[in-house]
Amino acid sequence: MYHRDLRLGFGRGVDPSSIRRLVPTLTNQTTTAPAEEFDSMEALLASVEAQEPRQLRRGEVVEGTVMGVERDGILVDIGFKSEGVVPAGEMHSLGADPLTKVKPGDKVLVYVSNPETSEGQVGLSIDRARGEQGWRTLQERFENGDIFEAEITGYNKGGLLANVEGVNAFIPMSQVVGAKPGTDGTNPLSAQVGRELRLKVIEINRRRNRVILSERAALQEWRAEQKDRLLDELHEGEIRLGRITSIRNFGVFVDLGGADGLVHLSELSWDRNAQPEDLFKVGDEVNVFVMRIDQDTKKIALSIRRAAPEQWEQLITRYQVGDVVPGVITKLVAFGAFARLPGPVEGLVHVSELVDRRIGHPEEVVEEGDVVPLKIVRIEHDRHRLGLSLREARTEAMIRGWQFDQDGRVTEMPEDAAKLFPDEAISLAPRFEARKERAAEESRKAAAAATARQESRADDQQARAAMRDDQPVLTAMQAAMQQAQADLAQQQPDAAAETPADQ
Repeated sequence: MYHRDLRLGFGRGVDPSSIRRLVPTLTNQTTTAPAEEFDSMEALLASVEAQEPRQLRRGEVVEGTVMGVERDGILVDIGFKSEGVVPAGEMHSLGADPLTKVKPGDKVLVYVSNPETSEGQVGLSIDRARGEQGWRTLQERFENGDIFEAEITGYNKGGLLANVEGVNAFIPMSQVVGAKPGTDGTNPLSAQVGRELRLKVIEINRRRNRVILSERAALQEWRAEQKDRLLDELHEGEIRLGRITSIRNFGVFVDLGGADGLVHLSELSWDRNAQPEDLFKVGDEVNVFVMRIDQDTKKIALSIRRAAPEQWEQLITRYQVGDVVPGVITKLVAFGAFARLPGPVEGLVHVSELVDRRIGHPEEVVEEGDVVPLKIVRIEHDRHRLGLSLREARTEAMIRGWQFDQDGRVTEMPEDAAKLFPDEAISLAPRFEARKERAAEESRKAAAAATARQESRADDQQARAAMRDDQPVLTAMQAAMQQAQADLAQQQPDAAAETPADQ
């Protein structure tokens, strides 16, 4: 009050000497600055005005210092006669659980929403302080198609809530990646609160205070960019670390850092009979071998088994070229049949190595699931391949107790082979019996046909003999005349047929 009374006393006609006499008293009560600094009335008035608390206006943005954190908001010192209060509902731009994001002594930028409340405090807002600039920022991001990260602050039945640069935004459930209602009745969106998501503005309307964001669009665009980058960086033949993102009946998809590649079922393991769901689960980290990169279709073919060639070498150490071992036919193709040997390790029986005769397709000799004797004819260590032969193994196999039908199909296997493949041996028993019955039936039919042919031949011979016995014996002259008459009879019809043409 002393300062205000002093200002009211100043005016035209005031003796400057009186001002100088008041300076020591003023400086002792209001400032520690030396009296000689106030060389003019303007300097003194400026000093006095500096000591007065200025009046706040609604809409001002000022900086303050956090003085305390309460249950329902924070107290902020903004240099005014009263403390400012920021309710928790005006702090969403700080993220989920905003009261944990500040502490006493922190500097914050606040918006004056009420210069003086009924409690005599200043109503402040952190969100609105950031909001005006935030709208401009979001508009620029929308126009430029920018992708950014924001923290999820809440959710409702329709989607997620986020506060971006002080602006409340909404992410519909359809735009949230992997958001599906839980089978147990839980809301899957609740787990997203507090997480940082990669987002993109797909709709903005300042007048309606409406901002719609999409995680799905941001992820698709981001992954497309990452895939282009990866396609340029990847090289066929290199080994990369990836994470399994999806398991299908035809293989697994592996994320290499922004782009997925496919590991086909045949490239999962050296055991081709293994199923993907038995080997891996989503989230597993695996080393993969880059097999092929198609720049046109942007597809990446990967292999898990080729990333661990030492496993194949360990499996193959028990075998040598020339060994005859049992194997299970796992797949038929036009050029041959794949077979799994004990271990397990897989090799190829070329179509020319099935039987001695020429066949059109392997199914003429073997079926998937058959256990057959196989001879190892080739081991390619550099290409991790085995060459097998059923044709060359047959002679030795028959000595060991294998049995075959006339088409070359296995109809019985020895006990030692059944012990190596017990499950297959049980399932094959009805198949072997059916083959034996079919072979026996074909043998009976063949024998009956042979008997019928023999009987027919015997009947023909008897008939010819009887005809010879019934005809009179002709002399040589009679036989010659009979033949001449037959020739003449044959010539006369020919001549009669030519006569009209000659006329």
